[in-house]
Amino acid sequence: MHNGSKMSQTTTIKVKNPISSVTLLGDSPVYTKALDKEENTKETSPENQQAELKTLTDVYQALQDAVNKVNDYQERLFQEHKEQIAKLSVEISRKVLMQKIREEDYKIESIIKEALENAPTRKDIVVHLNPEDFAQFEKLKQNDTGVSLDGLKFIPDPVIGRAECLLETPKGAIESLIEKHLEQIGKALENAD
Repeated sequence: MHNGSKMSQTTTIKVKNPISSVTLLGDSPVYTKALDKEENTKETSPENQQAELKTLTDVYQALQDAVNKVNDYQERLFQEHKEQIAKLSVEISRKVLMQKIREEDYKIESIIKEALENAPTRKDIVVHLNPEDFAQFEKLKQNDTGVSLDGLKFIPDPVIGRAECLLETPKGAIESLIEKHLEQIGKALENAD
C-alpha cells in the first residue's frame, strides 16, 4: 500500500506475521550467484576484454615509468657521488698498497721493469731506488732479475719511497711513484661512465 502526500513519498508495507529475521540482499547466496554470473558474462564481452587490456597496459606503463624513475635516480645518485666513490676507492687502494709495502710483499724488479718499458731509451739511465729497495735489488742482481742491466746505473735515494723508483734518462725523468699511480686511477674512476 502506498501512503503519502505529494511532498514526501513513503512506502509502507503491512505484513500479517511479525518479522523473525532479515537478510540483506548483498549477503544472499542467490544474489551473490547472480552477480557472479553477471561478472562472468561481462568478462567475455569484447568491450570488457578491451577495457581489461587497457587497464593492464596502463598498469604495465605505470610500472615501466617507475622502473625508469628508479634507474634515473640511481644514475643521478652515481653521477653526484662519482668523485666521492673515486676518492674512497683510491683511499682503499692506498691502504692495501701500504700494507703490502710494510709486509714487503712486492717485487722491486717488476717495478723497475715496468718503469723501463716507458723509457724512451735504454742508454745512460740512472735508476733511483729507496735505500732498502736498493739493498734488496743488489742482492737480487746476483740472480736473474728479469731486468737487463745494460746501460743502467742504480743509486740509493732516500727521497724515493719503498716500492717506487725514478728513472733519469737523457730525455727526462720517468717516475714510478705510488701517489702518481693512485692519482691516475682516481682520474680514470672519475671519468668512467
